[in-house]
Amino acid sequence: MSFLEFEKPVQELEAKIAELRKVSSTGDVNVAAEISRMQTKADRLLKQIYTKLSPAQKVLVARHPERPHFQDYIQAIVTDFTPLAGDRRFGEDAALIGGIGRIAGRACVVMGQEKGSDTEMRLRHNFGMARPEGYRKALRLMELADRFQIPVVTLVDTAGAYPGVGAEERGQSEAIAACIETCLNVSVPILSVVIGEGGSGGAIAIATADRVYMLEHSIYSVISPEGCASILWRSGAYAAEAAAALRLTAQDLKKLGVIDDIIEEPLGGAHRASLEAVERVQAQIEKGFAETCPWDPRTIRHSRREKYLKIGRAA
Repeated sequence: MSFLEFEKPVQELEAKIAELRKVSSTGDVNVAAEISRMQTKADRLLKQIYTKLSPAQKVLVARHPERPHFQDYIQAIVTDFTPLAGDRRFGEDAALIGGIGRIAGRACVVMGQEKGSDTEMRLRHNFGMARPEGYRKALRLMELADRFQIPVVTLVDTAGAYPGVGAEERGQSEAIAACIETCLNVSVPILSVVIGEGGSGGAIAIATADRVYMLEHSIYSVISPEGCASILWRSGAYAAEAAAALRLTAQDLKKLGVIDDIIEEPLGGAHRASLEAVERVQAQIEKGFAETCPWDPRTIRHSRREKYLKIGRAA
């Protein structure tokens, strides 16, 4: 496991524990009591660190490469998943994956950004930064869900929409705006979970939902701290100050009423216990289904409209 800078005290303890376990495996010395004592100390230290994370540190946790990614969730909680490709206009975008499947036995459309877990996958999925065709694919899938009256589940994990010249030439901003409009207009429930990094319009495009949840150490913001710092201070060195000012943590956004609930992560973050984190997300999605299903098309559109007008008034 790769450790973050502020986790170094825990890293040192866990390295010592690993050494003791290696010694214990030889059978010559019984160090079980010492291992137990040190493990308790490491867990206590980890809890102390993670209960006092600064916004800048939460950004690092949200971006941790070993956090479970979209495909990990698909494999663990979605059965009968059938991926659907292409936007029927330009082509396929591997950064945003979507299709039809079942969660807890309920048929639904599932989509989300895939960042990739190794270099080859990151390049293939463009680090989770979708181009216009990715958002037009999302729009197509939402319209499909609306036609067949099945709910939509979106898992958000992106630094933002891809900012390349080709993407702009193909109408990136229009594709995102159309996606948001479709989110607001479909007559089926939309549940969204920010599982890592929820960046800019690239996240909002598929997270304009009836229920928006965030993992405890995920982030959700209109701009990255680095981007904000480069605009306001003309230097990326002020990213930590920008992270605090943006109020991008799940705890801040819950207070502001932007999200509906926070999903608690395992001790030390989702990257330390991926399966447990995925199961907690599934439990929250099932709770969201229970709150929104069955639904009346007119009522759900009206309540969604009021939800976002209320956020606008509060801002």
